[in-house]
Amino acid sequence: MQFRFNDHDIVVNISDRDALLTDIRQRFRGKRGFALATINLDHLVKLHRSSTYRAVYAKQDLVVADGNPIVWLSRLAGHRVDLIPGSDLLIPMLELAAIEGVPVGFFGSTRQALSDAANLLRQNINGLNIVWTGSPKMGFDPEGEEAKTALEQMQAAGVVLCILALTAPRQEAFAAFGRAIAPGVGFCSFGAGLDFVIGRQVRAPRWVQALAMEWLWRALSSPRRMIPRYAACAAILPREAISALRQRGR
Repeated sequence: MQFRFNDHDIVVNISDRDALLTDIRQRFRGKRGFALATINLDHLVKLHRSSTYRAVYAKQDLVVADGNPIVWLSRLAGHRVDLIPGSDLLIPMLELAAIEGVPVGFFGSTRQALSDAANLLRQNINGLNIVWTGSPKMGFDPEGEEAKTALEQMQAAGVVLCILALTAPRQEAFAAFGRAIAPGVGFCSFGAGLDFVIGRQVRAPRWVQALAMEWLWRALSSPRRMIPRYAACAAILPREAISALRQRGR
């Protein structure tokens, strides 16, 4: 599944969770880093608006579908991919790291949130080795000196898997920057994933997710922030549907 822009093509190149975890396991064993992005409609809006974000996204090694509209567009394109939300990947990724003996780091959110998440996850995942956490200052530049220092610190601590708890586009920009400075580290851009673990943010109930109505739950939970975002997402759907249909048979 491809999203085409005048300067970059963004490809959803992992079709399902098993394929993703197999790829990550091989990278762990081969000591090869990666940047994992979870694309959704909000990302697509940002990609249309920003050439810088497109350049950053094009540097992500692995891209999965985070959002039912991406899955629906893939069906229109005839290149079906499964729904793989980043929030659903956090625990399987950490369990894999524990099995493979991979040291883990967390970066983003707040110090307290990272500490709470680390304590809870250590209790629930046998063998999980969290060796470093870092929380950036307000106005964090994902390619600045603070970012470089964080990358140096995580490397010194031995981090091999770094869970990013930042917002888009900062998390993808930091992951791309990290790939150049710390090529042996795997960066997972999971946004609010750690906040969900500790209950700092609450996901929609499973039955709401099953009905593909999580967007409505979030809109009602935070209307001032989410309704303008979803309006922008809805506005790009027609042209994305047309673009997807043009990919059929290719």
